[in-house]
Amino acid sequence: MADYVFVSSSGAEIPIIITTRRGARNITLRPKTTPTHEIDVTKPWISSDKSVIKFIESKRRWIENIFARAPQKRTLVPGDEIEFLGRTVVLQHDSTRRANHFIIHDDMHATLVIGGGAEMFESRVRNFVKAEFLKTAREMIKTAPRELWPTRVVAHDTTSRWGSCSTTGTMSLSWRLAFAPMDVMRYVVMHELAHRKHMDHSPAFWAFVSELYGFGVERAKRWLNQHGAELHEYF
Repeated sequence: MADYVFVSSSGAEIPIIITTRRGARNITLRPKTTPTHEIDVTKPWISSDKSVIKFIESKRRWIENIFARAPQKRTLVPGDEIEFLGRTVVLQHDSTRRANHFIIHDDMHATLVIGGGAEMFESRVRNFVKAEFLKTAREMIKTAPRELWPTRVVAHDTTSRWGSCSTTGTMSLSWRLAFAPMDVMRYVVMHELAHRKHMDHSPAFWAFVSELYGFGVERAKRWLNQHGAELHEYF
C-alpha cells in the first residue's frame, strides 16, 4: 500500500513507497517504471516523512523525465504482430479452440492462435511466450560445457536484473528477454553460466563470458544497456 502519492504535471498519480532503514545515511529515491509506476524511497530512521516529500519535490523535474521516457504499455489484441524469439509472430484468436496453436511458417515468421475466451487473450499470450522462452533458454544452455549447466532454470519478471545464478545452481532469467534479439538473450544466458565458474564480476569472469559467447559479446551487451527498457512494452 502506498504511503503517499506523487501527482505529476500531467495529472498521473504515482504511489510513493517509503522504507525506513536504521543503517541508511541519506534519503534515496528509486523511480520504477516496470511492471508498474511507483517511487521507492529509503530513508534513515531519523528522517521524517515530511522531509521525504520535500526531497521528492526538489527532484520533481528528474522524476517526471524518467516517467515521461518510460515505454508505454501496449495492450495486445488479435491481429497484432510481436517480435519474440527471433520471429515476427502474428497474433490471432479462435474462441472455439481450447488450446493455443503455434504455426511456424519459416525462420522469421509464425502465427500464434490463442484459444479460450477473449478476456484471457493477453494472459494466454504471456504464458505462451514465457513457456517458449524457458524452452529456448534450456536449449541455449546445452550449447555450453555440461559442467556449467544449472541444476534448475526459472523464469521471473524482474526489473532490477536480467538474470542471476545462485551458488546452489539455480539460474533465474527474465522472460522478457524473449522480446530481445536472440544474440542478446544468448548473451545473458552465457553471462549467468559464467557465474557457475566465477561468482563475481572480475576480469577473469568477463574473459570467460567472452569465451563462452564468442565474437559480438560487447555488441549484445551494449544493445541490452541501450534498449532493455523496451522489453517491458507488453503486459
